[in-house]
Amino acid sequence: MIALTAAEITAATNGTLSGIGPEHVVTGPVVTDSREVLPGGLFVALPGEHVDGHDFAAGAVTAGAALVLAARELPGLPCVVVPDVERALGDLAREVLVRLREAASMPGGSGLQVIGITGSVGKTTTKDVLAQICGAAGPTVAPVRSFNNEIGLPLTVLRADEQTRFLVLEMGASGPGHLTYLTDIAPPDVAVVLVVGQAHLGGFGGGVDGVARAKAEIVAGLVPSGTAVLNGDDPRVRAMSAVAPGRVVLFGAAPDAEVRVEDVRLDAVGRASFRLVHVVGRERHEREVELRLVGEHHVHNALAAAAAALSVGLDLDDVATGLSAADALSPHRMHVVDRADGVTVVDDSYNANPDSMRAALKALAVIAGRERRSVAVLGEMLELGDEHRAAHDAIGRLVVRLNIGLTVVVGEGARAIRDGANHEGSWGDEVVLVDDVDTAAAFLADELRPGDVVLVKSSYGAGLWRLGDRLVAGDA
Repeated sequence: MIALTAAEITAATNGTLSGIGPEHVVTGPVVTDSREVLPGGLFVALPGEHVDGHDFAAGAVTAGAALVLAARELPGLPCVVVPDVERALGDLAREVLVRLREAASMPGGSGLQVIGITGSVGKTTTKDVLAQICGAAGPTVAPVRSFNNEIGLPLTVLRADEQTRFLVLEMGASGPGHLTYLTDIAPPDVAVVLVVGQAHLGGFGGGVDGVARAKAEIVAGLVPSGTAVLNGDDPRVRAMSAVAPGRVVLFGAAPDAEVRVEDVRLDAVGRASFRLVHVVGRERHEREVELRLVGEHHVHNALAAAAAALSVGLDLDDVATGLSAADALSPHRMHVVDRADGVTVVDDSYNANPDSMRAALKALAVIAGRERRSVAVLGEMLELGDEHRAAHDAIGRLVVRLNIGLTVVVGEGARAIRDGANHEGSWGDEVVLVDDVDTAAAFLADELRPGDVVLVKSSYGAGLWRLGDRLVAGDA
């Protein structure tokens, strides 16, 4: 974080200073975990469902924290007391970004540009790819893991400083108003919308159209001169151009997309190559791209990253080179490991919804091909509301249509996957239902054999990421 006095932090958060003078300076990073405190930093004492950050404030100060953002006075500790710590964290991030933008616009400033990314699927991968492209062009700050909510986004903003040229933000939403809140903290110069799908249906109301309305908040939240980068292949995303305050850039396979893809090919392990086309007026520019990412669905993520990078002024050659060099950085995201025993693990267990589940299963089928056995280990997709059973049933039917060799359904919440597979025509031992992760691990230890390709996929809360870790390590 940029250096701020205790008085400035107090004013930004509408708090009350306690236990220290107003001229005291905070120079270190902002953290919510006392184990991550560095000298001179700010410790944010968030009250949690199971753990209260206030209980760790004294330890944070002992470790070097210069100040604590707290919901109550902490005798003997330097703190700013606020009514709502989470809101105050957002207020502080908003104030810091205002200051950074002012500094960036001055002669010799960094020219800071903020890029916000949302969508039902693909946010984290697109963020990772874009951050790598931007990072080659100048100082870039992007979220660690999937820091995309009311806490993670402000923490990411507060990592930026006067040298930051690109601030890449992942913006998640599980209901109406969430993106409005995030864009109020950090209005994007460029807003990217990937796809409107069935993620978190239970929280939006109005089905997929409700999701679309909520995702459009990022476009409405652009700075006045901002650019909306929209998926031209998704009608609901394309329609968001109506609320864009400025320029609209479409990406996709649509013939009117300014940034488009042509001639997509897949290699034997599911990595896509394609022709990246950038249309500027009457001029057409194209470059060849070979992705390192596994799965054809990453083509759209790469296109979105390319369109965003071009929108902030990067060169097409640099964008194409960056796409071809980009790796999957976040854990449990189509992480492919070839084990010494001949089993290939595709760990995509960080999260799941119907769209991403379909994409992962199709990637599994491509990787396995006709020579290897495909094994899908599937857990529950959460937050689907009234669509829960139908969505899981449809995944089970897809498993059969893709001719997946063995499907292991983990947990009672995912039972409808097995039911759908059976209704589609799966018989015998092709689909197995097990109670939990440990049972699945024991079953796979006996079942997997050299040459198998095994996909692990579920929502994070279903816990299959633990099985993903064990399979990657060879401990199943």
